[in-house]
Amino acid sequence: MSGARGGGVGTVGRSTVRGAVPGAGGVADSTSTAADDDATAEDGGASEDGAREGAGAGAAEDGDAAEDGDAGGSGSGRRAGRGTDRRRRRRRMLRWSATLLALVIVGGAGAGYLYYEHLNANIKSDKLNLGDAKDRAAETKANEAGQKALNILLIGSDARDTVENQKLGGAKDTFNGTPLADVQMLLHVSADRSNMSVVSMPRDTLLDIPKCTDPDTGEVFRSLTREITNSSLGRGGPGCTVATWEKLTDIHIDHFMMIDFGGVVSMADAIGGVPVCVDANVHSHTSTGKGSGLKLAEGTHDIKGKQALQWLRTRYGFEDDTDLARAKAQHMYMNSMVRQLRSEAKLTNPNGLRKLAEAATRAITVDDGLDSIKKMYDLATELQKVPTERITMTTMPNRYDTVQTGRVVPTEDAGKLFRLVREDIALDGKDAAKATASPSPTVTDAAAADQDIAVQVRNGTYTDSLGAARGRASAVTEVLVGKGFTDAKADASPATTEKTTVIRYPSADLQADALRVAKALGVPAGQVKQSTDVSGVTLVVGADWRSGTAYKAPVQDDRTPTSAETMNAADTSQCMHVDPAYSW
Repeated sequence: MSGARGGGVGTVGRSTVRGAVPGAGGVADSTSTAADDDATAEDGGASEDGAREGAGAGAAEDGDAAEDGDAGGSGSGRRAGRGTDRRRRRRRMLRWSATLLALVIVGGAGAGYLYYEHLNANIKSDKLNLGDAKDRAAETKANEAGQKALNILLIGSDARDTVENQKLGGAKDTFNGTPLADVQMLLHVSADRSNMSVVSMPRDTLLDIPKCTDPDTGEVFRSLTREITNSSLGRGGPGCTVATWEKLTDIHIDHFMMIDFGGVVSMADAIGGVPVCVDANVHSHTSTGKGSGLKLAEGTHDIKGKQALQWLRTRYGFEDDTDLARAKAQHMYMNSMVRQLRSEAKLTNPNGLRKLAEAATRAITVDDGLDSIKKMYDLATELQKVPTERITMTTMPNRYDTVQTGRVVPTEDAGKLFRLVREDIALDGKDAAKATASPSPTVTDAAAADQDIAVQVRNGTYTDSLGAARGRASAVTEVLVGKGFTDAKADASPATTEKTTVIRYPSADLQADALRVAKALGVPAGQVKQSTDVSGVTLVVGADWRSGTAYKAPVQDDRTPTSAETMNAADTSQCMHVDPAYSW
């Protein structure tokens, strides 16, 4: 099962919804460029003549009464013209991104003639984060251009809470049981919208799950250690899965989208066939009844509906029959969907778009920040900027646990991968030069004379494995005094934990002073940070400077770990390897 689907085609239509809120008359005031009257299929819209037909068909299907003057027949030319204007205004107001889960991966958008209030009513929402404040990641900071990265958690639920979900998911004894988050993917969109990264976490991962509070019942779920990650969903809802990711990765998550078995099938049907490849005949079925039921002959096949769900759930039959192979198959499906929907104008039919929008809005549960069509449209306009060749799929680096059979735990490479995402470094390696080059900060004030700069020096060398390096604050203070910073003072407080040496300053008027101290010690300018946690220029000697009088800046490796098994969305050679034991 996958928490994401394909997207629309072409580029976003040029109309802009303004003040789009439900009301007695439908949708509020809107604006549009003149180009909208001549929207083309290439723009994700339809020609004017086709739009008239689509609008009429849509009104009939959705039961919306025609406005005065819209219907054919007798009447003054002035009245008919006014009706045409109303039709155009309606088309502009209701033009939006036709997909929801799809647009997250594909970033495309289409144009349809959809009913705003009706679709809004389809959307189910829940609270974003159910964890305590102490377990949450800090808000993502904007880059120098004022742009912010986006992080969206995609969740696939195995809930068997309906007859349809029970039939699709099997395991009759689990009907209406506690749902599990069997698919978890963190989608990261760079601040400049030049690239996108997806990190899958195997459902069998053991990690610490924070305390979560059910927003509906108030039930408090205590924190757990070494617990399987998919159980987080049953602890109050998707907001606990979000809290678990934030605690593990220290990456702030802006939104989530969750889908169940039935939702996957309806979305896959609405999207249409997506080509997938297997290198041998495969039948995912065991003598004990395990397996997704997927049965395909060797080669490439277009799959949709129930068969798409089978593909996304297949564990027995692909590679080593593990959840890791399943994640790879999910990545292949999404990449193929991206390529197909972006290269073919197959979703320009207004009725097709309406059906896709209906399926999408009914299929997913989102956080409160995405609980309207307008909010999803705004998200789509950002995501559609990312080119296909800059979309990178990865799996969280892991190793098998030595205690619990079949379970995995994050490795050191996982920490590195999360840092790259946290620091908005592209996982395809194309931004390596930009990432390693520290931009010169803009300084608006001149530094004081060295002897007039007051510096407080703290010991931040404590680590769980090594403890604290004693006397580091005093030793580095002596180094500063020897360099002419005679107003430097050592802080006698117990050592804290700071992985990397950092210089903090409280306000812009002390930035130049802090940078001057950094230059004297050889500390990179990127390690000089403004912070309200200090009252003056404060040097924290980190665990990277436990001895000696000369600071050696750590060499940062910003290459994506090979253990993340990257897969590029533009790669057309992808084909799943079949375990011979499941071939026929």
